[in-house]
Amino acid sequence: MADVTPQADAPTPTTDKITQAARETIYLCNFRVSVDGEWLCLRELNDISLTPDPEPAHEDPKDPIAIERLNLMNMAKLSIKGLIESALNLGRTLDSDYAPLQQFFVVMEHCLKHGLKTKKTFLGQNKSFWGALELVEKLTPEAGEITASVKDLPGLKTPLGRGRAWLRLALMQKKLSDYMKTIINRKDLLSEFYEANALMMEEEGAVIAGLLVGLNVIDANLCMKGEDLDSQVGVIDFSMYLKDGGHSSKTVEGDGQITAILDQKNYVEELNRHLSASVNNLQAKVDTMEKSNTKLTEELAVANNRIITLQEDVERVKEESSYQLESSRKASRSGDGLADGQVLGEARKQLKEETLLRLDVEKELEVQIGMKQEMELSMKMLETDMCEKQDALVELRQQLDELRTLNLQLAQKSQSSEVSAKQKSEVISRLEEKTNQMAGTIKQLEISEEDCVKQARSLSSNAEKLLQKQQ
Repeated sequence: MADVTPQADAPTPTTDKITQAARETIYLCNFRVSVDGEWLCLRELNDISLTPDPEPAHEDPKDPIAIERLNLMNMAKLSIKGLIESALNLGRTLDSDYAPLQQFFVVMEHCLKHGLKTKKTFLGQNKSFWGALELVEKLTPEAGEITASVKDLPGLKTPLGRGRAWLRLALMQKKLSDYMKTIINRKDLLSEFYEANALMMEEEGAVIAGLLVGLNVIDANLCMKGEDLDSQVGVIDFSMYLKDGGHSSKTVEGDGQITAILDQKNYVEELNRHLSASVNNLQAKVDTMEKSNTKLTEELAVANNRIITLQEDVERVKEESSYQLESSRKASRSGDGLADGQVLGEARKQLKEETLLRLDVEKELEVQIGMKQEMELSMKMLETDMCEKQDALVELRQQLDELRTLNLQLAQKSQSSEVSAKQKSEVISRLEEKTNQMAGTIKQLEISEEDCVKQARSLSSNAEKLLQKQQ
């Protein structure tokens, strides 16, 4: 139920890369995910004694990257288990709108993104797991059909969209587990795309690949034509894995139920805070892009004006050259002697200078035209990126509103549980008082009983004495 946000202590280059990668998935480093049956349990690392887990027992339990991998593995377990159970209960072929299936793809996307190396592009740094998935085609020839189908799909413009389409086609083929095992076994090739401590490079990746075998029992028919896989925002819906009131009331009583609700409430508040920070960061990026767009527009206008000026200069030079050439021809026809030769030489010299000036102006014009085309391309790409960021911002705001609603519901549950606990404690105190009163009454009755027994004995002895005297 908790992702992990690494909070590094030393500003090393490796730590900076890890921090940047973790912020994209909004992980919480101070919490740990564990699986309780089919639900997530949230525990704060400062409040529990950390012991090695059964899976990668050699990892340092305080290493935030190890906690990230463990959290993602537990999320994958829950997602796969929930998908299989719900699909079997549904009893029909799954489609693209099935919520557990959508969440499974989101979790798998987070697993594949963990520890990706950053690649520099024209617009900055970029991360994509599509390059790693393309390795399957080289290692398993039968996977070439999927890769070819993905490349032929219309509307896919980004490596992220192609990677999402590849996952869906592999699931429909029931080969996702086999393909994942194939690339995980070749860590020498994966090292080109992943850091050494990434999930795909460690034991957790092999565990997830083994869990994917269970998905071969379900059937899926996913239509990807017309679906916008490039700009989808992959956010895990943790509300699908939170404990509800009915389940917790059956499994936990008294203080245990209150603790579970408070843990969930604390988690939602922490996630709410991180989402708010992400929204603010995205808003700042949008503002920066708008300023850059305005600046590029101004530069483009200046370049257009410069091009117009240069074109006018070229026309003027052409006219002057034509005039000088015509004048020199007329002078050569009508004049004679040394004066005519001097005029002709000066005209030729001026013509040569004008020709060189014209060539320089034409070269500068070509440079300005190239710069204009580059600026127009950059503006288009910036506008596209800004639209994507705005869509992501809207999605995150919706997620933030849902989390606030969930936080309010959990707060109400917590208050009702506290009131119920207070009422129970009052009833218990009253019962204890009654028990004490009854104990005192019992003691008094025992004393009275002893007195009665003594009186009866004395009466019986007196009666015996009277009988003996009468005899």
